[in-house]
Amino acid sequence: MSDNNSLAGGKFGQRQFDYRVIIVQILVVVFLCINLLLILTFFSKDLFYTTMRYILFAVTLFSDSFILIMSDVLLNLSYFQFTMKIGLCIILYILLSLYSFVTPITLTAMTLERYVAICMPLRHGELCSTSSAVHCILIIHGLSAVPCIVVLSVFFASAPPNMYTQDKICSMQLFVFLRWQDHIKLVVFQLYFLIMFVTIILSYIVSYVKIVKVAKAASGENKKSTWKGLRTVILHAFQLLLCLIQLWCPFIEAALLPIDLQLYIDVRYNNYIMFILAPRCLSPLIYGLRDETFSHALKSYASFGLYTKNRI
Repeated sequence: MSDNNSLAGGKFGQRQFDYRVIIVQILVVVFLCINLLLILTFFSKDLFYTTMRYILFAVTLFSDSFILIMSDVLLNLSYFQFTMKIGLCIILYILLSLYSFVTPITLTAMTLERYVAICMPLRHGELCSTSSAVHCILIIHGLSAVPCIVVLSVFFASAPPNMYTQDKICSMQLFVFLRWQDHIKLVVFQLYFLIMFVTIILSYIVSYVKIVKVAKAASGENKKSTWKGLRTVILHAFQLLLCLIQLWCPFIEAALLPIDLQLYIDVRYNNYIMFILAPRCLSPLIYGLRDETFSHALKSYASFGLYTKNRI
């Protein structure tokens, strides 16, 4: 759970914040409906849940949907000033912290899968099999759990015993109440940012060079398919960049809070829209619309088979 998962943190103008809450509810409902349709489409054909890139795509859909639901719940709990036991807040933090990292790490894995498909096509079937996808998902969740384990370990080592039974508004700030804890969290988050950023940049550069070589020798549909693969890598890079910037947001917001409360609220709201909601609407664009196979299945499923009959 990042600080962005709750927009309301402290005192704010009731009338000013009302329209923001309503806008967030509308966006969350829209994105959840789209994700639900994509998930149902994913399970409609054997091809999708036996192909690695679609399996990883489904992982991002489930992760994004969970984050949207839980962050919206915490937003409303914070808005109406509901409190809960610290023990329950710890459970929510574990889940939200885990899945906040699942999406960017999965996007990194999807970029590597596209790199293998472009640069090592003969080994793609071997390296990106269904069993490899299962192992990849386990690795993704293992890596995603590390920041949560680090932050909670530091919290448990320094928190007073009577704190676990207290009633408080659930927020990430509960787990960082000493300056050095904030520094440890910053180091872990930025290490993840650096590793994923370097991976996506290197994959893009190598894929671009390979695609340029292939495109020169290709013609017609092959050239079109090759450049389409590069555009997919670019969209993955942009989506991942937005997700990675989310890791910086808590530290930017923490620096603004002592300076200006209204500026802190405005920045927090904008960060939530741009770096939590926006990246989660790009997945439908990349695979729901641009991927020809998935797009046809989606249109057929959404139109109850009428689209397929019209095409025939």
